[in-house]
Amino acid sequence: MNLIEIKHLYKHYATHKAVDDISFAIPKGSIFGLLGPNGAGKTTLLRMITGIFYPDKGEILFNGRPFDPQTDIHAIGYMPEERGLYKKMKVGEQALYLAQLKGMSERDAKDKIKYWFDKFEINSWYNKKVEELSKGMQQKVQFISTIMHSPDLLILDEPFSGLDPINANLIKQEIFDLSKNGTTIIFSTHRMEQVEEICDRIVLVNQGKKLLDGEVKQIKQDFKQHLFRIGFGVMPNFAQVATHHFSIIKQEPLAYTVKLTEGSTNNDILAHFIRHNVPITSFQEILPSINEVFIQQVTSMTGEPPQAANVDDSQPAYSSN
Repeated sequence: MNLIEIKHLYKHYATHKAVDDISFAIPKGSIFGLLGPNGAGKTTLLRMITGIFYPDKGEILFNGRPFDPQTDIHAIGYMPEERGLYKKMKVGEQALYLAQLKGMSERDAKDKIKYWFDKFEINSWYNKKVEELSKGMQQKVQFISTIMHSPDLLILDEPFSGLDPINANLIKQEIFDLSKNGTTIIFSTHRMEQVEEICDRIVLVNQGKKLLDGEVKQIKQDFKQHLFRIGFGVMPNFAQVATHHFSIIKQEPLAYTVKLTEGSTNNDILAHFIRHNVPITSFQEILPSINEVFIQQVTSMTGEPPQAANVDDSQPAYSSN
């Protein structure tokens, strides 16, 4: 069953089509990746899903009925990429205030604050002002403030920004646990390796339009190029390799990357080397990464590649806005 259904959504600004006839569904309990290059329409989509913006046309269904911002907003937790915390306010007071904005009683909010502050080992921050915290520490506080009211839908926009590897893993595990317990999560990021690791399904948008939508595993299968890496105990000679079943793409000291020819199968590759008594130590199909699919799809639409693929955290490839 789907928690969110987006049906033919439109949102235009003057002559700019921010969202142009986009439809997709988000199953309950899934971790759903919302992807796209700069200016693709992701932020506009998120703001319509949270009721900040109203669509010009189309429909958003929440739990099978038309989305009503007045009543459904308490079932949503939204953690934007930009910090949404009051810098001069103390951490504990701020968490309490934000929890009550989401409809929690003071008593329930204090119980949840104690639970999460204990779990994240940040009780010593309770009376510190937000401006005294590092970017990563603020991110932990913002994450806790977003999930304290146990939302049905959790929207995370670059949730690992500013976090060291240990705290990133802490947040990542909480995302998995929340999903297992039934929370539906929309995950927006420019880091494609995080998408592959975390998301069940994705939708890719560009220039306001949907380019693809589906399960991560199936998308990788759909875009595979029939490449295989074969490892050898002893490198075969040319006579043992030559065949019409594949072409050699890359040669390593004890391995080949090959591409199947049309009409051949991976069994044909194995049979060929077995017939020539070539010792095979490994045989692996090479599937495209989500980053490669992303670049291919955006390039095929625009004729130009998006910004260079991400190399490290200090130079992000794609913005989540």
